[in-house]
Amino acid sequence: MKVLLLTGSHPRHLYLVNKLAELNIIAAHVIEKRGAFVPQPPSHLEGIDRENFIRHFADRDRAEHHHFEGNENVLETIPTLEVSLQGLNSVETIEWVRKQSFNLAISYGVHKLSDELLEVLPKHSWNIHGGLSPWYKGNTTLFWPFFMLRPNWAGMTIHRLSSRLDAGDIIHHSVPQLDYGDGLHDVACKAVKQVGADLAKILNEIPLNEIQYTPQKGNGKLWVGSDWLPQHLRFVYNIYNNDIVDQFLDGKLPRVDPPIISAFQRGE
Repeated sequence: MKVLLLTGSHPRHLYLVNKLAELNIIAAHVIEKRGAFVPQPPSHLEGIDRENFIRHFADRDRAEHHHFEGNENVLETIPTLEVSLQGLNSVETIEWVRKQSFNLAISYGVHKLSDELLEVLPKHSWNIHGGLSPWYKGNTTLFWPFFMLRPNWAGMTIHRLSSRLDAGDIIHHSVPQLDYGDGLHDVACKAVKQVGADLAKILNEIPLNEIQYTPQKGNGKLWVGSDWLPQHLRFVYNIYNNDIVDQFLDGKLPRVDPPIISAFQRGE
């Protein structure tokens, strides 16, 4: 098996790159240089929202560097193409990908791939989505389960790449274990670690021609960037003080478990 990776450049993305590199299956890597990881708060925010905004993204930065320490660098021995957002779907990128030799493509943390780029990818082309599809598609999808007081719905989806955002047939859902003391960003980081472990196991144990794909069904939501407002942080930090996981584990919040799809259960 030879894998083409298309990933972002943040610590969580490079963690997955290095995790898969342990399998010695990466043939090439397209890396999209992502923007600042700790954004500046908008100037119009009220004091409470400015404080929450700064806290939220500073906590995210600390959590990701804690959980993904040592994953700042990509492998130097693998053919790598660095691109900007504007260059991700360029003719140059498409031609570079076309010249590589691989039979599986995996994307994680890049912006939407064009139909022209998808056309040069193989039959087995997957995306790793930070959210449980179909219920949490789109953006900020590891935040919304906390806002909905369902922290056990904060997980990842491995699905087939498609021209529709996060809508491809599902291969596997990954959901991390929740522990006392977990904040929102801890759960998000643990979700990435869980999908990394699950993906490595899938690639190591299940032949590509035995992978099963499940069409997405049921009512979900495509969360767009404009759905999220800094004011939403008041709910997580000022009302719950980021202890939603503790309250969930204590039984103070109703428990509804997501209907998980597992590549391993179906393979047995």
